[in-house]
Amino acid sequence: MSPVPDRRRLLKHAALAGLAGLAGCVSAADPGDSTGGTDDAPASTRTATSTATDTPTEAAATAPLDEWLADANGYEGEIRRQAPRSSPTVMVGEHTDDGLAFAPPAIEVAPGTNVRWDWTGDGAPHNVVALDGTFDSGRTNAQHGTQYHYVFTEPGVHRYVSEPDREDGMRGVVVVAEPPSSGNEKLDEWVVASGTFDGTIADRTGADTATVSVGVEGNGGTFAFGPPALRVDVGTTVEWEWVEESGPHNVVFEDVDAGSAEVFADPGVHVDHTFEESGTYLYACEPHESLGMRGAVVVE
Repeated sequence: MSPVPDRRRLLKHAALAGLAGLAGCVSAADPGDSTGGTDDAPASTRTATSTATDTPTEAAATAPLDEWLADANGYEGEIRRQAPRSSPTVMVGEHTDDGLAFAPPAIEVAPGTNVRWDWTGDGAPHNVVALDGTFDSGRTNAQHGTQYHYVFTEPGVHRYVSEPDREDGMRGVVVVAEPPSSGNEKLDEWVVASGTFDGTIADRTGADTATVSVGVEGNGGTFAFGPPALRVDVGTTVEWEWVEESGPHNVVFEDVDAGSAEVFADPGVHVDHTFEESGTYLYACEPHESLGMRGAVVVE
């Protein structure tokens, strides 16, 4: 499955009503004047009073999302899903692109998520302005330690830019969508952080052995299990097989004595376990758990 959300789903979200949210900005350099835009008018006012047709902002807001992101500095083809109830941070002024990038540039969050932008202090002054006018950090700032946050309450697709650098590729997107669900609450809460999870539990019941690939593409690199969620019968042996060029990973379980904390990089089966009791078993690659490299086995 592609880790980038389905275009039809994204376009559906983009057609939904605008957000009602809460936002705030704190600047270490100018805490008393952090809400005004660069031209002393909020982004929503500037958009509403524009009389031009097919302006660059309007064209960008209606262009397909993959086209918008193709010109975003730091974008590597994946919209990073964030776990529900998390508080994700986007760095403003990523130094690997001469201070002209958001990191990560594209994220997916659940409704009710508080997204925070932190200024790195790299490069020229930046700001964070949504093309649809839903959020605006105000005037540009180059001060390390500046922070801005916005609470996204409704589903939608929100492109944004640093106004002085939008033509240089300093652009990003926040996709707000209900997280995928399999109906297994314990599994969903754990595996939803993986961008490769779509709510499906791969059915391997009826087989004596089932295989999970370790180090498949996902979560910003070769940081995923394939499939991330698996259903097997009691007595089934599950094998974890490292794929070619997967990188160093391990398989560590949360609530059962299984897996191995040892990190392996060579291709082949390095971990296996026979499940003798029914239940939902959660595991992760410890070095890459924070990136979303998580998995689950449902034993029936």
